[in-house]
Amino acid sequence: MLTRALLVASVAVAALVGTGAQAHANSVYCPPNSQVCIVTVTGPGGPGVGGAGGASGSSGAPVCTNDLTSQIMPCYDPTWGWWSGRDDCYYKRIAPPPPATSPDWAGHFPNGAIYSSICPGVAGTGGGWTWLPNPPPGYGGVGLTPAALAQQAVSTMRLQGPAIGMTPSAGKTGLVGLPVWLWTAVTPTTWGPATATAAVPGLSVTAVAHAKRIVWDMGDGHVVTCANPGTQYLQSRGAAASPTCGYVYAASSAGQPGSEYVVTATTTWDVTWVGGGQSGALTVTRMSTTRVRIGELQVLVS
Repeated sequence: MLTRALLVASVAVAALVGTGAQAHANSVYCPPNSQVCIVTVTGPGGPGVGGAGGASGSSGAPVCTNDLTSQIMPCYDPTWGWWSGRDDCYYKRIAPPPPATSPDWAGHFPNGAIYSSICPGVAGTGGGWTWLPNPPPGYGGVGLTPAALAQQAVSTMRLQGPAIGMTPSAGKTGLVGLPVWLWTAVTPTTWGPATATAAVPGLSVTAVAHAKRIVWDMGDGHVVTCANPGTQYLQSRGAAASPTCGYVYAASSAGQPGSEYVVTATTTWDVTWVGGGQSGALTVTRMSTTRVRIGELQVLVS
């Protein structure tokens, strides 16, 4: 019985999209509703090496999922407490507890405990204070593994797709046969390194993410793969080709929707983590898009 209303808070967790991970490990876990696979290496050995391809398996590593929204949730939040899959709510024991005369005890004092609860995805007042005879399932992180905590650390990094830089720039038209420069602004969230730590009482995991490559789908059926962030174009370079990452269109974008090619840039991130006497690796991808107009130079001969 809820005896005190709380305003619903929205807990946003970025969906992790990955291509899988591969390493010398004792477990590989691919959570439901996610394309991220977790590789766990037990002991003092070095972290695993991420790779392409979808891994599969089950190590029993707990992953907390909101059944109402299909989102992967942090199993522990320092503000809201522990996630319980029983009713898709967070619970946190009230400390110090209300006095014995408080109606929140519903006559049960001193048995059980009073918990605050919050239920993301529930409209209205999805939470409040409630008395429970025992901690709800999941409370206290029973069975929470370093691998699951590493995934929570990655979710706080807010890794992004490339902050796309390109010649020709927006609003301008390039030409068939002329070099196109491709690059991303280099920040912790677009190229790395990015570091984050997730912790619950008694366990802490630190993850470090480095971008490995960017795959540029140029929209004309061709793909460019660059193992670097590219080089920003400067006017002084004139019509020179990029020294690190570029492309040359062989056909104009006439006939494409809006007479533009849709360019999609996908960054692959390698993430290593360590904590709780274990280490492991994740592979995560993030994507950005832009559009480019390519024309043909018409030469008139009289």
